[in-house]
Amino acid sequence: MKKNQGVFGLISAASAGASAFSSLRTVKKTGDKLTLANAIASLLVAVTGALLAVRSMREKGLEK
Repeated sequence: MKKNQGVFGLISAASAGASAFSSLRTVKKTGDKLTLANAIASLLVAVTGALLAVRSMREKGLEK
């Protein structure tokens, strides 16, 4: 069950990353600085989430 949480964490991080890149494309078209700040923050959240999920999966793999 815990390993599934890591997988779902990776899926969630990938989804957040895709959303952030979509926002970056919007920023290129509009030049909106607030949207740029939001996209950068979303990328940081996605990277952090992916790293936490990978760490969780590794820890669960070592416990077996």
